[in-house]
Amino acid sequence: MSSRGSGGRSNGTLPQTKICQFKLVLLGDMAVGKSSLVLRFVKGQFDEFQETTIGAAFLAQSVCLDDTTVKFEIWDTAGQERYHSLAPMYYRGAQAAIVVFDITKPETFERAKAWVKELQRQASPNIVIALAGNKADLAEKRLVEYEEAQTYAEDTGLLFMETSAKTAMNVNELFLAIAKKMPKTDTQNPTHAARHRGVNLQDPDAQSTRACCGGN
Repeated sequence: MSSRGSGGRSNGTLPQTKICQFKLVLLGDMAVGKSSLVLRFVKGQFDEFQETTIGAAFLAQSVCLDDTTVKFEIWDTAGQERYHSLAPMYYRGAQAAIVVFDITKPETFERAKAWVKELQRQASPNIVIALAGNKADLAEKRLVEYEEAQTYAEDTGLLFMETSAKTAMNVNELFLAIAKKMPKTDTQNPTHAARHRGVNLQDPDAQSTRACCGGN
């Protein structure tokens, strides 16, 4: 009776489920699997012939943490050099970033390091940065050692996981680890909350809630 009463304390469900929303950007060289990681996380799908991203793509998905639902606004940026100048437009104001490289291509690891430097220099000071060594399903063709990337991540203060969009290895775990690092009170201040109330995520939300609370 007390928890559902019509005139009781404000919004009975709010104390139980806090909703926080954060902007997350993916950066990395072309063909490292950024779009595939997002597709796997948001829709649980993998497309062997994923089309090249032009400019950037937007998707949304949620992660449940105890009494908090973390909603990610995900900006998947194009990896081609000609789109590099657009990147600041997408990582500006982002609270999290995933920098992706291909473990079979050392040059993409070097490019990832350049992205990390740029983020640490120009993005929000408190941005949470994760490094993803993608295509772990091609371990027999590996040219970037796990230990090398792990040491770099530790030295630079990054989260690090090897992932495979193809097999789903560590994809949900990566986003979950980022969600755990996010400040859970940030989006509760009035100006931030008002901004997010204006974002129309109805269609992605319908999927997000199911994925968050029902399965992978």
